[in-house]
Amino acid sequence: MSYFVTGATGFIGRFLVSNLLKRKGTIHVLVRKDSQKKFDATAKKMGWDLKRVIPVAGDMTQAKCGLSAAQIRALNGKIKHFFHLAAIYDLTASPAAQRAANIDGTQHALDLGTALNVGCFHHTSSIAAAGMYPGVFREDMFDEAEGLDDPYLRTKHDSEGLVRGEKRIKWRIYRPGMVVGHSQTGEMDKIDGPYYFFTFLKKLREMLPPWMPMLGVEGGRINIIPVDYVVDAMDHIAHKPKLDGHCFHLTDPEPQRVGEVLNTFARAGHTPEMTMRIDARMFAFVPSSVRGAVGNLPPVRRFIGMLLRDFKIPKETLKFITYPTRFDNRETERALRGSGIKVPNLDTYAWRLWDYWERHLDPDLFIDRTLKGKVRNKVVVITGGSSGIGLATAEKVAAAGAVTVIIARGEDELFKARDAMKAAGGKVFAYTADLADMADCDRLVKQILAEHGHVDILVNNAGRSIRRSIELSYDRFHDFERTMQLNYFGSLRLIMGFMPKMTERRKGHIINISSIGVLASSPRFSAYVASKAALDAFSRCAQGELSGKGISFTTINMPLVKTPMIAPTKMYDSVPTLTPDEAADLVVKGIIERPTRIATRLGIFASVVNALAPKAYEVVMSTAFELFPDSAAAKGDRKGLKDEHASSEQIAFAALMRGVHW
Repeated sequence: MSYFVTGATGFIGRFLVSNLLKRKGTIHVLVRKDSQKKFDATAKKMGWDLKRVIPVAGDMTQAKCGLSAAQIRALNGKIKHFFHLAAIYDLTASPAAQRAANIDGTQHALDLGTALNVGCFHHTSSIAAAGMYPGVFREDMFDEAEGLDDPYLRTKHDSEGLVRGEKRIKWRIYRPGMVVGHSQTGEMDKIDGPYYFFTFLKKLREMLPPWMPMLGVEGGRINIIPVDYVVDAMDHIAHKPKLDGHCFHLTDPEPQRVGEVLNTFARAGHTPEMTMRIDARMFAFVPSSVRGAVGNLPPVRRFIGMLLRDFKIPKETLKFITYPTRFDNRETERALRGSGIKVPNLDTYAWRLWDYWERHLDPDLFIDRTLKGKVRNKVVVITGGSSGIGLATAEKVAAAGAVTVIIARGEDELFKARDAMKAAGGKVFAYTADLADMADCDRLVKQILAEHGHVDILVNNAGRSIRRSIELSYDRFHDFERTMQLNYFGSLRLIMGFMPKMTERRKGHIINISSIGVLASSPRFSAYVASKAALDAFSRCAQGELSGKGISFTTINMPLVKTPMIAPTKMYDSVPTLTPDEAADLVVKGIIERPTRIATRLGIFASVVNALAPKAYEVVMSTAFELFPDSAAAKGDRKGLKDEHASSEQIAFAALMRGVHW
């Protein structure tokens, strides 16, 4: 007995060939010339016996699948079963591509099957052939299909129609449900169907504990089946006599609703379940014209589009959330009776599907998370780049191949840093500037753009910190002015200077080094925290305006870092701090991941407590204020600097509130 298989290297096809190898006979598989390597790799992975699996050069887009007259003569009358699986199973493919593969390809396969005088033509259709039929669609139904406006649904329906209208050869049709990975191994070859929602579920897991109740959608019933059930059923039914001219629904007789399916995978992935699920039918009383009008409002469309992009969910899948069709499969049940072949319960293998996806298909696995991949040959400008966080960041991006531009006031230290990085092989440029001087900022922007053309990433790191209580600042208003001038206006001047070119190129990234003090509202840092809070607020407003133009803003609420800026406060020698290198790692994370904010858990916790229980938080901050007095430097007591040290109570409190400025 001989077989001919199209789409043999596809997901269903490779498992079907493996099943057919358990029987006697030769299996001829159609292979395009440029797909020979894929065939070889698939054969090796699946362990096929290449003495029995014979590649046949051809092309589904050509008449009779591209086989020559000599090839047809050699195979004529020898093929008992012709399995046609080659097709596009992708909702996002272009209409032209789907017509060429699904409709034209099926006609070419039928013509080839006729030329080869095959015993039976087995066509792999899909439940999509029913369109969006509102009710139970039986195996003997076809013309009753409704809602075929989608190109995928239409081409699956029309390609099956070609087979049904075929009078030259015998045929059988199989309509699989939504095919997922192997129930025993979890193996899958692409993200499709329920897999589109796995990224969303994973993000929930990262944000919330598994026990957190969630609001979700109930949706319609979707028919999910594993690939091993599909090929086992096809193999068995194909070899059973007296079934020609029949159609078989390879579906789950008890399909679950969308909400139940998502919760099944939520349990498999240890993510929060959707405890309360809203049935979309609740909104049926709203006229469709009103729902359509609301859905087409620009803000609504943009918000939905943003969510779909973030979670990597094609908009074409949304219509299936309220899928109205159920499938009768009595013909299939009769054909499989006594074989032991049945659809396994999704609960029993969902964890295998999730595990395989997380190890092999998760889109995050294929993102270039290296610093080199993000900054190589990109122009990265770092202010305060001669020491501390700025220098440590510059060293990392220079080593990763960036065109690194460092800026500082002190010429000697700046050029020394530049020369050291250049000696290590970096492309480093240094510019002196006083960023508290707006005219000097403008000069700097003009010079950098003239010499480098544009800026890809701007790291606003240069800053001034003042630790002094308000009572000691009554006659020092200039402290607030100087801090605001450098930390806010200087950074803002650079942003506004580089932004026109970024928006013109529709790409750019602004990273602002802020402070944990903005989240914790640290006492004695009113000047410093206010200046950083102003920059944070500007970034939040700007992000809303510029994200659509390809510009990203990242605010890093940096915890306490051991740099020259905190050296005057000797108490900090005894409290937990980050090293400049550790702080630079946070900047690198910002460059690679482009989040809106990077903050420690303690910083976020402090902000939340302050929002929920401001009076209680005020008590904590007041206690800290009394526990950590003004430093000798803040009092102007130069002699007291030598005797300044941290008490055991201060060290304990600072350890508890790790990273917060006191």
